[in-house]
Amino acid sequence: MLKKGSKLYSILTGTCPKCQKESMYFDQNPLHLGNVLKMHEKCSHCGLTYQIEPSFFYGAMYVSYGLNVATGIAAFIISYLIFGSSLKVAFISIIASIVVLFPFVLRWARNIYINMFVSYDPSFKQ
Repeated sequence: MLKKGSKLYSILTGTCPKCQKESMYFDQNPLHLGNVLKMHEKCSHCGLTYQIEPSFFYGAMYVSYGLNVATGIAAFIISYLIFGSSLKVAFISIIASIVVLFPFVLRWARNIYINMFVSYDPSFKQ
């Protein structure tokens, strides 16, 4: 499932979408909130510039919005429909899940967005 060469591998691990040999981020742990969005300028293996054009990752805000909506819907379904909690508790669980998953969603949104435009190239086997 998480084979090198798949988009899912690059999205979940945060590796370069072209060669998948190096992390795009200075700090691989998204829970270090001060460094959650600090990225290398380019990949040291294949030379891919991550900031493809100026303000490239502003488009990742749309992906982030979709991920947060999906998180909220999942939290509501789990708390209200499966556990049978009240609407107030379901609302609190939506807010809590979005806050807890915030650093992960930020990175996943960037990873998904860059993987929409850059594909894996197996010729980079350095």
